[in-house]
Amino acid sequence: MIQYFHWYTPDNILWKELKEKAGWLANAGITSVWMPPAHKAAGGGYSTGYDIYDLYDLGEFNQKGTVRTKYGTKEEYLQATAALHAAGIQVIADIVLNHKAGGDEPERIMAVKVNEDNRNETVSEPEEIEAYTKFFFPGRNGKYSSFIWNHQCFSGVDYNHLTGDTAIYRLLNEHGDNWEEMIDDEKGNYDYLMYCDIEFRNNVVREELLQWAKWFHETAGYDGVRLDAVKHMSPFFYTEWLRKLREQTGKDIFAVGEYWAPGQLDLLLKYIEKTEGEMSLFDAALHHTLHVASNSGHDFDMRTIFDGSLVQVNPLLAVTVVDNHDTQPLQALEAPVEQWFKPIAYALILLRVDGYPCVFYPDLFGCSYKDKGKDGGDYEIFLDKVDGIEALLQARAKHAYGQQRDYFDHANCIGFTREGDEEHSGCAVLLSNGEEGNKTMEVGKRYAGKTFTDSLGKHTIPVTVNEEGWAEFYCLAASVSVWVEAV
Repeated sequence: MIQYFHWYTPDNILWKELKEKAGWLANAGITSVWMPPAHKAAGGGYSTGYDIYDLYDLGEFNQKGTVRTKYGTKEEYLQATAALHAAGIQVIADIVLNHKAGGDEPERIMAVKVNEDNRNETVSEPEEIEAYTKFFFPGRNGKYSSFIWNHQCFSGVDYNHLTGDTAIYRLLNEHGDNWEEMIDDEKGNYDYLMYCDIEFRNNVVREELLQWAKWFHETAGYDGVRLDAVKHMSPFFYTEWLRKLREQTGKDIFAVGEYWAPGQLDLLLKYIEKTEGEMSLFDAALHHTLHVASNSGHDFDMRTIFDGSLVQVNPLLAVTVVDNHDTQPLQALEAPVEQWFKPIAYALILLRVDGYPCVFYPDLFGCSYKDKGKDGGDYEIFLDKVDGIEALLQARAKHAYGQQRDYFDHANCIGFTREGDEEHSGCAVLLSNGEEGNKTMEVGKRYAGKTFTDSLGKHTIPVTVNEEGWAEFYCLAASVSVWVEAV
């Protein structure tokens, strides 16, 4: 899978670019594409899509000052998804259901302020506030759905237009006397994240979101969904929603949730338990380790690289990442993996048995952008494509098959082999975060007498497999080599 966007993707090019790149992506070894939110957001044509406004507007209606979204028009979006399907690539749609933004009219409603650091603590008496909680989408005028959202559809807001106060307000409605139950006690209760927080205890809300998902599937034919901000949503909702969606579409729709909890494997496992295995999760725990390892140089013990990761404990539900739009430089969760380490990191997620790897757009294509840093300064960022990334993708497509043998027996130099299967020859992977390395590893007797070469071109001297199926393989300092049978 590839995340085919980043936070600073230029305006009005992505759908057209993706249509043109579909065949190239398939040839590169990409089997699925995670596309950014396709729906109209409060920021109109400049929004990345996470300040979601109208789920039914795919760049079709004049709303929020624009017809198109940041990425293009509805027609261009559907052309891109059609091109991906024609190339044999699955479409992964980014779904944002935690909140809505940019309401059309304000409502007077009763609410209480809560302590921002402990949302279970009320810090005011009930008071009347004014919030933009009414959404009727005048530009769409009832097409596709006549559902009108009002304050009964939300559990919290962050602004009172009567007083101009910015605070977290819990709305007093008929659906519960507190926030929805979360699996962790961060912030006391982290149900509220931003904007108008959707109230999933409201039956009509759940039904509307299911009907929308069916319409969206009929329209775009997505094969899977990336679910935004599940950390802030009740596991009950998505367990029900995914089951009903799969049942009503007749499709085994893939789902991966974004529960970003760096270094907190226990929370990922708890969410998987509460959603009864209905979705995979991004391996935020592994990403954190990759980030730390890349900043630690040879002091990091590579034998422990998978310790405490989701892919180690529950590989069937782990989507592994090296970086994403939230961890890239200048973003709120900034924690990028250093460039020198990225080839090593990608070899570890692309070429092993376990996990479903996701490549980040800048790592395959590179990018540059400008923004302000946390210190208020102006920065220009240049992200180079990862050295050898295309060769690593080809190695996954052609050689990452069959039995895996691990050689995690040195603090700085580790390796593994894949024996291949009836249709694919295997590979031997050796990497080091320190000095040059070498290791004798078994690839299998089927390769006795065969010559292996470094597909990444780091080493020019081939190696020969002995009669027992073993050979000595090499890698450069702070580098990775992928050895495959010479053709």
